Amino acid sequence: MIPGICEMDRDEILQYSQAVCKGLRDDDDGLRREVLAHAGSRWSLGIVNTLGVYGRLRHAEIGRRMHGVTQRMLTRTLRQLERDGLVIRHDFSEIPPRVEYELSDTGMELLVRMIPLWTWIVDNAERFREDRLRYEKNNSNTM
Repeated sequence: MIPGICEMDRDEILQYSQAVCKGLRDDDDGLRREVLAHAGSRWSLGIVNTLGVYGRLRHAEIGRRMHGVTQRMLTRTLRQLERDGLVIRHDFSEIPPRVEYELSDTGMELLVRMIPLWTWIVDNAERFREDRLRYEKNNSNTM
């Protein structure tokens, strides 16, 4: 969590949130929104987590540790993460080709900043289940 945010009241939190969102809207080239998309992407966060846990890995090793990712999606996501400076690609210029990936310092910072969100999701999973059941029960006649 951002230092001091726990001491903010609701109005201060909303003002802070609005200022951050305004910064996203004012980004003419879309960079901030594109990088923010990594934080909401199943595959981006999976790669960041995998490289954070296991360190430098080859493409196939990352794929084996990420259930359900296709080779095409893995390649595409690694390229996006590399482009944004979250992942470093090491090409050893060998035959057969050998390439490895690791988190950059910025990628490690993303991983650290996502931990509180993941913790919040895990801590509230039962509440989410209960709310979904309640929603489905209350809306079963309208569907």
